[in-house]
Amino acid sequence: MKAVVQEAYGAPEVLGLADRPDPQARSGWTVVELRAAALNWHDVLVRQGKYSSPLPHTPGADGAGVDLITGEDVVVLPSLFWGTDESAPGRQWEILGDHRPGTYAERVAVPNECVAPKPAGFSWAEAAALPLVGLTTYRALFSRARLQAGESLLVLGAGGGVATSAVMLGSPVGARVVVTSSADAKIEQSCSLGASGGVRYDGAGSLSWPEDAREVNGGKGFDVVLDSVGAWPEAIRALRPGGRLVVLGANRSDQATIDVRPFYFGQYDLLGTTMGSPRDFAGLLDLMARYDVPPPVIDRAFSLDRAADAHAHLESGAGFGKVVLEI
Repeated sequence: MKAVVQEAYGAPEVLGLADRPDPQARSGWTVVELRAAALNWHDVLVRQGKYSSPLPHTPGADGAGVDLITGEDVVVLPSLFWGTDESAPGRQWEILGDHRPGTYAERVAVPNECVAPKPAGFSWAEAAALPLVGLTTYRALFSRARLQAGESLLVLGAGGGVATSAVMLGSPVGARVVVTSSADAKIEQSCSLGASGGVRYDGAGSLSWPEDAREVNGGKGFDVVLDSVGAWPEAIRALRPGGRLVVLGANRSDQATIDVRPFYFGQYDLLGTTMGSPRDFAGLLDLMARYDVPPPVIDRAFSLDRAADAHAHLESGAGFGKVVLEI
């Protein structure tokens, strides 16, 4: 089969197309003939060597295609070996494409529990774009942050896959969603998906964006702040007393310093999360069906042999929504 292979860690140019052995089905596992694979920032970290993936390596966590055992159209759940404890993954947990071949290929092998029916009406690209960000966002907002109708949600970094997913999942259930961004166009696009407003975190608003966001929220702090960038001190300023800060990324910074006394006097919750379980994924699909949530937004699609160009586009930060490889 054809697959994207990296022989070294580094810039997007380390990604190239090569011939690789076909994966084989075995007891408890199936093989999916992929039609599309979606990019995630996690893939960039894999490419850079942050997870010490074995070389040569085929990255990619997200995909959709045909289950060669059952013949069904499926999406791939990239959260492998979660275990039986819903509160946190077990010791064997891993993300597809970290230490075993991922979805930047014509075929991929995954455990049977890691395939789910392709949502009706979704294109292959839309289906491939759903699992990682959809699962991650669903668990962050509902399993961890316990977001409910009537509450307010501030989403940091509009335009990325998780942020876009948060708007599209939070708004239909009755939450008031506000976003932050460095571009007015991304705020406008978020509003077209259901956000009620947004603020800039750069330029004149670089220091005051938490307070600016509170003003957009009627002068009140937010019930939940979703932080995928690592801006804990500022995010806490945007919370109401007793609010919840749910953290699932560190795109801007991998360290944060907060004042301890104001934190505990504010009665805040600090919630870490990543990915999710098969039960979370079932909850995501059920929520999308009940509230008629539209498919993920696709920013651009590239052919499999242009994976390096797709990574360069993702890293540019110029897009809105998901970047996809068509296979």
